[in-house]
Amino acid sequence: MKGIFVTFEGPDGSGKTTQVTLLKEHFRSLGYEVLITREPGGTNISEKIRRLILDPENKEMGAVCEALLYAASRAQHMCEVIIPALNSGKMVICDRFVDSSIVYQGYARGLGDEMVGSINEYAIQGRTPDRTFLITIPPEVGIKRKNSDGALDRLEQEDIRFHKKVYEGYNRLKGKHDRIMHIDGTQDIDKIQAIIREDINKIIKKEGF
Repeated sequence: MKGIFVTFEGPDGSGKTTQVTLLKEHFRSLGYEVLITREPGGTNISEKIRRLILDPENKEMGAVCEALLYAASRAQHMCEVIIPALNSGKMVICDRFVDSSIVYQGYARGLGDEMVGSINEYAIQGRTPDRTFLITIPPEVGIKRKNSDGALDRLEQEDIRFHKKVYEGYNRLKGKHDRIMHIDGTQDIDKIQAIIREDINKIIKKEGF
């Protein structure tokens, strides 16, 4: 039996990572094998690409180069980690996936959904998430949270206009795909997790997992 593929999306500082950890605990309490991973990253090669993309020293990186590097990292991630894990029946939870590229490079960088979607068709090998939890918060709140966490990466260091575009980009995704569930990230952490668990339990029941 194939596993269930769950992704988390949202602007920087939206609380995705916290919710990923809590959902992992839920899956494990139900007796499932769980793989937690992230993008860019998830493999040795993909993590090296991640460091290249997010290094604050690489300020001269062009938007097309950035988009292609994300897709390259994703392609390796899919073939080496995600697809094998799903085929073995594991629950896969990924912190960011192709929707991030559509928003950050397609919308915020201005490359367009079609261009970014096209290069990522090769990367994802036809595999889309079974559920995407989109957690949004106002950009000013997200940046404040990230600043309090310490050093910022190259994308986090972008000015507020960029982060507002990211927020707008994610809002464009609401209702675009049935797999996307939007959640207000300003709510209490436990309330957000309760919403996520209720939804994922329905998916498990429906899939007979």
